[in-house]
Amino acid sequence: MNRGLSGRKGHRMEGVIALFIPIALFIAVTIVICIFFYFRYRNAAEIQRTARTAIEQGQELSPEFLSTLSEQARPGSSDLRRGVIAIAIGLGLAAFGLLVGEDDATQPLLAIGSLPLIIGVAYLGLWKFSPRE
Repeated sequence: MNRGLSGRKGHRMEGVIALFIPIALFIAVTIVICIFFYFRYRNAAEIQRTARTAIEQGQELSPEFLSTLSEQARPGSSDLRRGVIAIAIGLGLAAFGLLVGEDDATQPLLAIGSLPLIIGVAYLGLWKFSPRE
C-alpha cells in the first residue's frame, strides 16, 4: 500500500528537511564571516607588501600612505561604528521576534538578538575607554 507524502515516510522526510534548514543557515553565516575576514586579511597583506616593495626600492613613503597604515593598526576609531551597527542588528532581531507573535519564534529570536546586542555594547565600551588623539 502506497501512502505517498502523507504517510509515515513523508513525515520523517519533513523532519529531516526541517533539521537541515537551521544547519544550512549557520553554515551560510560561517562562510560569509570567513570570506569577510579572508578579504580583510588579504587587503592588509597587500598594503604591507606594497610598503615593503617601496622601501626596498628606496622610495619615500607619502604621509597619506603612512596614515592609512596607522589607521589600520588602530581599530579604536571604528569601534563606535561597529558598536552602533551591532546594537541595531540585535535590536532588529529582537523586534522581529516580538512582531512575529509566535511563541516558538519569540524566545529564539530574542536569544539570537542578544548576542550582537552584547557585542555592540562591548564595542561601545572599547570606544569609550580607548585613548584618542
